[in-house]
Amino acid sequence: MATEIKELSPKQVWGYFYDLTQIPRPTGHMEAVTRYLLSFGKELGLETLQDAVGNVLIRKPATPGMEDRKTVTLQSHLDMVPQKNAAVRHDFTTDPIDAYIEGEWVTARETTLGADDGMGVALAMAVLAAKDLRHGPIEALFTVDEEEAMDGAFGLRPHWLKGDVLLNCDSEKEGELYVGCAGGVNVNVSLQYKDDAVIPEGDVAVKVNLTGLKGGHSGVDIHLGRANANKLMFRFLKEAVRDYGARLSVVEGGNMHNAIPREAYAIVTIPGDNVEALWELVADYQDLYREEYKGIESRIDFTAELVELPQTLIPEEIQDDMINAIEACQNGVITMLHDFPGTVESSSNLSIVRSSEGLFEIKILVRSSSGTRKDAICSSLESVFSLAGAKVEESAPYNGWQPNIDSPILQVMRSTYMNLFGKEPEVKVMHAGLECGIIQGNYPQMDMVSIGPDLEHPHSPDERVNIASVQKTWDFIVATLANI
Repeated sequence: MATEIKELSPKQVWGYFYDLTQIPRPTGHMEAVTRYLLSFGKELGLETLQDAVGNVLIRKPATPGMEDRKTVTLQSHLDMVPQKNAAVRHDFTTDPIDAYIEGEWVTARETTLGADDGMGVALAMAVLAAKDLRHGPIEALFTVDEEEAMDGAFGLRPHWLKGDVLLNCDSEKEGELYVGCAGGVNVNVSLQYKDDAVIPEGDVAVKVNLTGLKGGHSGVDIHLGRANANKLMFRFLKEAVRDYGARLSVVEGGNMHNAIPREAYAIVTIPGDNVEALWELVADYQDLYREEYKGIESRIDFTAELVELPQTLIPEEIQDDMINAIEACQNGVITMLHDFPGTVESSSNLSIVRSSEGLFEIKILVRSSSGTRKDAICSSLESVFSLAGAKVEESAPYNGWQPNIDSPILQVMRSTYMNLFGKEPEVKVMHAGLECGIIQGNYPQMDMVSIGPDLEHPHSPDERVNIASVQKTWDFIVATLANI
């Protein structure tokens, strides 16, 4: 399969992309991939640097006669989101990605592919390695740990970059030029409690599993109305507790702050006489969820099995308060942008819920193009969980990227695209977070546009990248560099 992928056009881009799939690079594990980039730059004889946070910068001189052109910074991030299907044994810190061709797409078996943003990295590498391109001075910035908290972008020091223009290669729709994105912040909820060691006599333990959801990127896919495993699980738990005498012992759903949760499970105890009724309730909810999400989710599996009695339960008051708070928690699209029809302005993703050893933890990612709306949503979430007695804190805030539809680079890229492909590209604002807004803080004069090939379902095992769109993106980058 390696040979087949490396034979795709343009060969250099696909060759570097396949190499990246063989290097484990989940967020927080950047050592191997940064070594690879440093070796790559030095082998080409190019100026190759690394800063204190791990970002790699490689500079390539202008082709003869173009030394006076603007310097272009090609920017992409090195890390990927590690998501896999539950039944798969895959260690993202040691195992390569099993990438393969499926029709007009490249995808991966049962895991995320890492085209977000491995494809952006590969495109920049191919530009650096090419001997036959016409361009002014170029530098390629490869940032680390973007997916969790944008650590690489936040760690950039002023004056390290020389670029007049930043071409971000982390968007996911060929033929669209992005000139702005939402900002975001993590809302972290925690509630400590003392485990209840008394399990009602005659109770049995049941593990309820919710699987099969599509999940996806909490920015790119949030408008699709996909099911959130945490919301569905707690909707069920509310009725199970209220009407069937269930007591909650353990619950866990989701594992990435920027991915729509695809799976959740809970262990509850119930009176033995209610077991058959609970089986029926689980089956009813499976039918209900499949009907409600018909045409959106391909399959929702909601199952239950008897397990050994747990040692402890979550105290009844804590259980009830958290079920009610999670039921009331805003999730999904909240507001839309008026100036860019069809674009989400504000959203909330109830990404992670887990209980363990006397601690309830909840993580929510709030995104918005409006700082005031972002603050309002965070305030609403704080109110909901404060009423449940929980502690609410915010972390890792990042700025949005404010659109500049009059930017010179945007005009160059619009005309270049028109000349290449005979149609106007769309100019858009993205709801997902890009590093452009953060980089803009240290480089306010830098002119920025974001592009990329067609990438579907990032942050989920359904992630795939369209083969033909990679060729078009490469051709567009090459022509843009020649025209700046």
